[in-house]
Amino acid sequence: MERHLILEDGTVFSGQGFGAPATTFGEIIFDTATSGYQETITNPIYDGQMIVFAMPVVGADGIHAEAYESTTPKIRGVVVHDLAEVSTNRQRRMNLDRFLQHHNIPGLYEVDTRKLIRHLRETGPQKATIVDVVDDHAVDQLVATVLTNKQVQNTATPKAYANPGHGFHIIVIDFGLKHGILRVLGDYDANVTVLPYTTTVDEVLTLDPDGIILSTGPGNPEDLPDSVLTLIRVLQTKMPLLGLGLGHELLALANGAEIQALPAEYHGMNHPIQEIISQQLFYARQGRGYVIDEHSLDGKKLFVTHRDLVDGSIQGIRLRDNPAFSVQFFPDGAPGPLEANGIFADFFETVADYVQKNS
Repeated sequence: MERHLILEDGTVFSGQGFGAPATTFGEIIFDTATSGYQETITNPIYDGQMIVFAMPVVGADGIHAEAYESTTPKIRGVVVHDLAEVSTNRQRRMNLDRFLQHHNIPGLYEVDTRKLIRHLRETGPQKATIVDVVDDHAVDQLVATVLTNKQVQNTATPKAYANPGHGFHIIVIDFGLKHGILRVLGDYDANVTVLPYTTTVDEVLTLDPDGIILSTGPGNPEDLPDSVLTLIRVLQTKMPLLGLGLGHELLALANGAEIQALPAEYHGMNHPIQEIISQQLFYARQGRGYVIDEHSLDGKKLFVTHRDLVDGSIQGIRLRDNPAFSVQFFPDGAPGPLEANGIFADFFETVADYVQKNS
């Protein structure tokens, strides 16, 4: 069945519908990764967004039980050039079409995604809708739609839960946690407690953690309450702290830096990152719509540890007086290269030093 993608600026792209036959609204962005569509679709950072995939064929791997980044996808739509209807997954449990139907998410294929992505590079993220018919009513609905800024509230856990292990006790503050982070912490046999972002300092310290992780998450960090920044300012003085993605942006805000929206969001893998102190180059998964304004950094509090070699933007920061640091990219991969996993090794080395000094 022919369906249509209408952008907020009036541009229309037509294709064939798959997934759910629903009408949907959301912010449309594009992803340049060449694999890992299931991890991308289920990543909580895409709450309320439609994803245009640059890879020419999507769906050939089917759906894998081990490739979820959250139990329920929060995206609003999927746009691809070519859809593989038959899964080559040896388990052959479910294909992408059935998966999206199950979660009431519409898709569109046979779309000129190269032309669409070029358009989005020029215009930046904007509202979009997938509909059956292009008419004035559909356009008026799109223009009148107000997208939510409560993405973290929609994705983060409302209650604490444990992911037990026998190693260091790590608290993860959940802003839209992806499963890849828990997998890596499991590799270190960490004893993990996940807390909601509304937690208090007393609730955290009562659990006697050895380290804190501020998780990845969706949306604009400035939409979160000031209580989150207050929490971070206290915790960063108490024990080792690592911020990831949204957590990186929040650590910057908590220490007086400012955040800027990117003209076009960066979503993909194999982004070249350089660690400044060692000059080491590695590739990492990116998923960001914001960047730290370098001119706002207080050099007496923070210094830059990593840069993106594509645009020179800040990809990592560290506090001068406290064992707290953060990175914009996803060191867990999922999907993507695992070359950035050393960030977790640095964190656990810092945690080990902290525990030794305080034992």
